[in-house]
Parts: sequence; C-alpha cells; structure tokens
Amino acid sequence: MSIKKKLLDVVRDKIRFKHYSYATEKGYISWIKRYIIFHDKKHPIEMGKVEIEQFLTYLAVEKKVSPTTQNQAFSAILFLYREVLGIDMSDENIQALRAQERKHIPVVLTRDEIKRVLENLCGIYEVIVSLMYGCGLRMSEVLNLRIKDIDFGFDKIYIFDSKSLKDRTVPLPIKLKKRLEIQVSMVENIHKKDLENGFGTVYMPYALERKFPHAKKETKWQFLFPMKNVAKDPRSETIRRHHVHPATLGRNIKQATAKANLHKRVTSHTFRHSYATHLLQSGIDLRSIQELLGHKSVETTMIYTHVVAELNKARIISPLDL
Repeated sequence: MSIKKKLLDVVRDKIRFKHYSYATEKGYISWIKRYIIFHDKKHPIEMGKVEIEQFLTYLAVEKKVSPTTQNQAFSAILFLYREVLGIDMSDENIQALRAQERKHIPVVLTRDEIKRVLENLCGIYEVIVSLMYGCGLRMSEVLNLRIKDIDFGFDKIYIFDSKSLKDRTVPLPIKLKKRLEIQVSMVENIHKKDLENGFGTVYMPYALERKFPHAKKETKWQFLFPMKNVAKDPRSETIRRHHVHPATLGRNIKQATAKANLHKRVTSHTFRHSYATHLLQSGIDLRSIQELLGHKSVETTMIYTHVVAELNKARIISPLDL
C-alpha cells in the first residue's frame, strides 16, 4: 500500500507539473487506482501490455463503458507508464476489445426553444447560457473567463487555454454587452469585499503565480462568473473564490429545460451545437465556424453540415400529407 501511495503522489505531481486541469487530475488518479486494484494491487512496473489489454477489455465487456470513458482510462494508464515510469507503451500495439462507438447527431434547439430555456433561467445563469449560445462556448470556456478576457472596446471575447490548446477570439454579442458590464461591476464589488475580509486571491494558471505574485489579487484576473461563497482550493488549500461550479450550472439548465416544457435532452453543449448550426443555416462558411469554435480539424466542424442536412430532410413532405 505504501508503494501505491507514493506512486500516486508522483503521478499527481507530474500532472500538476504539466498543468493539467483538476478534473483531469481526479480522473487520471481514479483510473490508475482502478487499474492497480483490478490486478490485485500489483505494482504497474511489474505489468505491461497484457495487463493493460485485460483491464481495457474488462471495461468494455463487463462494465460496458462508453468509448470516451474507455479512452480516458487508456490515456491515464499511458500517462502513468510514459510520464511516471518512463516506459513508452505507444509502440506496444495494445489490442483490447474496444467499447462500441456510436455516431450521434448533436441535439440542436430552434431559436424559439433557446428563447424559452433562457426565459426560465435566472440571474447569472441566464447570462452564462446566453453567452454559451451567443459565442458557441464550451462550459469550461465560459466558466473560466476572467474579467480581462472581455474586450468592451473592440466587442470581442478572448478564449485562452481551451480544449484545442489554441487561443482564439469570438465576437461579443452586442445584446449582452450592457449585462456583461454590469456583471463586471458586480465582480469588482465582490472582490473589494473579499479583500477587506482577508481573501481576494484567485487561482492563477500555470506558473503565473510565481512570475507575478501579486496578480492573484488583481481585479482583472477574477473570474467573470464567481461562486457565491469562498471555498478551500483542493490543491493549495487556500480559501478563495472560484468560478461557478459546473454541476450547479448543469442543474440550472436541466431545471430551465423542464420549465420550458422541452422533451429534448439539453446539456450545456447543446447551446454550442445550436450556435454552430444556426450560423451554418444563416450562410456562414464552414471554415469560419471552425475558427469560431476552436476546432483543430474542419472534419470535426463538418458534423454540423449533417445536422443541417437532417433538419432539411425533416422538411420533406410525407406521402401521407400529400
């Protein structure tokens, strides 16, 4: 047990050294634990290709996990071997029964359905979801926005350190400009009170906290959508104000969808799908939409051409209605 504990501490240090998100850290640690426990707590240095294949096959066959979940488990194990144990498993041609991947067409809301959901959201959550739809942002991107990322002078929003690891800008919806200015003023007041109460620091990405030690107290670095209360940072144990919790946002979206009497499966990503589809329907070219969404490959963006094709197909008149 002591060996395993030390190993996981090293894994955690490596993950933080590489500046992976806290969610990735929790996921990787969890999968590595499960991998070790599955093989009766055998040390990973004593295992290899066969044991990895057995674990991945077990996830697909016995646990019936999704392809995404299986891939995350595989990534965590590869990270363990490559970054911690110094063993590159990428050349081992690991063969395991893969979880069956299904191609799903994204759920898209009409403009009227978007309006109905927004009408059933309150306060900060209505602004957040409006921004996700108005700019095509991922949940992580909108929640990680800082005050400095909103450029009111040029009406644009900066997206840094996104999933694609590619910084980009998106147009600031003019309808949201005044509300975002009010939101910034609210954050300024909250931050002022936090400083008076002995708090006021914010999580700083990468090594910026060491490079700019006073920046964590600056207003411009505060999250645009902060939590109601300060809380302990799980990594540093510092009491500070973080951004709105993803689960809280997701719960508000679910409740608003129910109140809007929509029977579609609506998640935070639905608003990004709707943004891209509506842009495509309005005549914006695929390459521009790719840039706005921050996709590495245009093939990823092309899924929305299939969405539009399906929507057009829905307009075909049934022979029964002729």
